[in-house]
Amino acid sequence: MADAWLGQERVSYQVPVGIRAELPAALAGARIGALPDGSTAYDGAADPELASVLLHGIATGRTEGRLQFAAEPGALIDETLPGRPLPALASNTSVVFGDKAILKLLRRPFAGHHPDLEVPAALARNGSSLVAAPLGWIEMPGDSAQGAGSPSPHGDRVVLGILSVYFPHSTDAWSLATASLHEPEPDFAIQAYQLGETTARMHAELADAFGTSVLSPLALAGLTDAMQAELSNAMTIVPELRDHELAVRSRYAALAAPDTEIAVQRIHGDYHLAQVLATGAGDPPLRPRRWVVLDFEGEPSVPLAHRRAYAPALRDVAGMLRSFDYAARHEALRNAEGPRAERIAAGWVERCEDAFCAGYGDVAGGDPRRSGPLLRALTLQKAVYEAVYEARHRPDWLPIPLAAIAEASR
Repeated sequence: MADAWLGQERVSYQVPVGIRAELPAALAGARIGALPDGSTAYDGAADPELASVLLHGIATGRTEGRLQFAAEPGALIDETLPGRPLPALASNTSVVFGDKAILKLLRRPFAGHHPDLEVPAALARNGSSLVAAPLGWIEMPGDSAQGAGSPSPHGDRVVLGILSVYFPHSTDAWSLATASLHEPEPDFAIQAYQLGETTARMHAELADAFGTSVLSPLALAGLTDAMQAELSNAMTIVPELRDHELAVRSRYAALAAPDTEIAVQRIHGDYHLAQVLATGAGDPPLRPRRWVVLDFEGEPSVPLAHRRAYAPALRDVAGMLRSFDYAARHEALRNAEGPRAERIAAGWVERCEDAFCAGYGDVAGGDPRRSGPLLRALTLQKAVYEAVYEARHRPDWLPIPLAAIAEASR
């Protein structure tokens, strides 16, 4: 573990270290530094040979010091498959073995039940086809991960890596959606409808596996207070949000109306187009045979207890609706094709949202847009979060959530 300070908070990151007398050119980008004996330390996650050692450990249930490897009962793991690291496009590092398995090394581990192992494992054991079934994992005692979240006095484990089924020749929904925007008659409605069906089934499976509840009046007040506090903090980072403060706050306050009843359960928590894979080509070509939902980890910077807590299922719906809007606005912003392109994109978003909600409603038994003020508030909350994220990480994308908030505030 390597510790780092983020402001006043100390956090720990997982850095598997490899040591070689001479570093091959293929690993030059993973170099950490020279050791006193002249050898070189490097990020072992980039080394296929070391990744194979991890795969062997999972397959055999090895214990090495404080590290413990485990395989899911009945899992078929081929130790002979070659590993290849995927490009560093996310906060974690992934290694694919042949076309059968993928190992995700969690760069910022936390003590406790990790949702990206806990949730897919529970759903897969119940027979779900909506998730990438876990094949095994790597963990260590919680008290050995200094700074890795909040270790439990009961000795919670720290999950370091998760081996799951891999889907070759698959495409994420973001790529399919943005590609459809460049077709002569852009449309993603069929896929959006299927995504709505998949999302409702996922929520039903989560409810079956983990149960449901209803927010008490006190918990509902806490939810709305948290949303208002998030907005106050967001305005200090994105001053442009002040132009829409009253409208956003009124949408949040509407949740506190008398007799408001909000069901809660385990949810995905960070749901958007890039978190869903189309695993086969259908007819027409962009229509998948099956959607698979990935990455139940949630936002890594959020405390683990919060990521595992019950929340309204409509939070995931809001995330996907925002993702449709994001895809269209991103392409319009990137290509700068003028008002006509923006009108086309707006029509695309409307068709996708209608289709998604129709698919969700056909499975869940009701259009989510008939939920009263909840979906509107959650969608705005997501857009406010996006504005803060973009201001900090991608300022050029900040107009995307700001434009959505402006439209929703009218």
